[in-house]
Amino acid sequence: MQKRYASTSRIAVIAALATVAAASMAMAKGKYDVGASDTEIKMGHFNPYSGPVSAWGTVGKLQTAFYRMINEQGGINGRKITFITYDDAYSPPKAVEQTRRLMERDQVLGLFNPMGTASNLAIQKYMNNMKAPQIFVSSGAVAFGNPKDYPWTMGWLNYASEGRVYARYLLQNKPDAKVALFFQNDDFGKGFVAGFREALGDKAKTMIVGEASYEISEPTIDSQIVKLKASGADVLFNMSSPKFAAQAIRKLTDLNWKPLHFLTSSSAQIGSTLGPAGLENSKGIISTNYYKDSTDPRWKDDPAMKNWNAFMDKYYPEGDKSDTTNVYAYLVSETIVQVLKQAGHDLTRENIMKQAANLKQFSTPLLLPGVTITTSETDFFPIEQLQLIQFNGRTWDFIGGVIDGSAK
Repeated sequence: MQKRYASTSRIAVIAALATVAAASMAMAKGKYDVGASDTEIKMGHFNPYSGPVSAWGTVGKLQTAFYRMINEQGGINGRKITFITYDDAYSPPKAVEQTRRLMERDQVLGLFNPMGTASNLAIQKYMNNMKAPQIFVSSGAVAFGNPKDYPWTMGWLNYASEGRVYARYLLQNKPDAKVALFFQNDDFGKGFVAGFREALGDKAKTMIVGEASYEISEPTIDSQIVKLKASGADVLFNMSSPKFAAQAIRKLTDLNWKPLHFLTSSSAQIGSTLGPAGLENSKGIISTNYYKDSTDPRWKDDPAMKNWNAFMDKYYPEGDKSDTTNVYAYLVSETIVQVLKQAGHDLTRENIMKQAANLKQFSTPLLLPGVTITTSETDFFPIEQLQLIQFNGRTWDFIGGVIDGSAK
């Protein structure tokens, strides 16, 4: 009888342990929507690998390499990343086509860091109707920070915030400035203009003396720069993509026009803009940044930059280390990984958005000192802290400290 009782007890213990194990396994399996499973997270992305702004195609190339590295390190919470990226050629109709392909054929969890203002505007309603994440949009248009109307779309940088930073700098340091505005004629350019005008307030009427825009399909913008010089402006606010920014810098040199030159951060790249325009021609340009410049000697011995250089050597050796867009692509990928880590085993689309809106002073080592990322249910712009920088002909010098460009 005693022996029989012992056997029964062991059976009961084994059964109890099996129940606990089964429960633990069920918890580990977690909750999933389309695009996620016990072993995989499918992420969708599009990028202009061809077309007028193909220089930005390096973003998707670096991210492909980044997620390969993450997978080699074991993935995220034990799950490997399948990163599917397509070329939209900076064309909204093509972006719609590629988005439907990603969502309906490839069955991705959502879109992560898709590139371009016009392309993302073209898919915004579709993604929200699908109730699928469209997060860390590679654009700063104000339309991507509207959680009330578009709760499934989250931006990254806020173009209006950057425009405010330049305006506040002028009001403090050159209040009598005569400003010429040069911008891409879409939401990309108009976002900067809106923030700039807002921060100038009533002074916008007297300070802005000329405006000229261009279409992305135009071969050259020389006539616009000639027109702006004729306005008598002593400040140029240049809100153009890399190809046209380089053309504008060269034309300024040809015209011997030397205004104080603000160039938006999206084009203030030595590799894709300043180099082709001529480094000497670019001397004195003022821009903003929030991450470490890979060309800046001050970061030569910085551990984060050493890690980035080692990554480039191993995973993306064909990438241009002088193109700081590749630093941006790396740190936004780190932020996406943070969101997925926070999501844990609840990889539903709803929880992905919840975690993206729950970053609290998150920092990666590649961010500039003093810059952190914070989001909330009402704040869908991760990056609003910016550092003014000025090009010295070789690299960038800091101007003052980190500035908060959010609306006051």
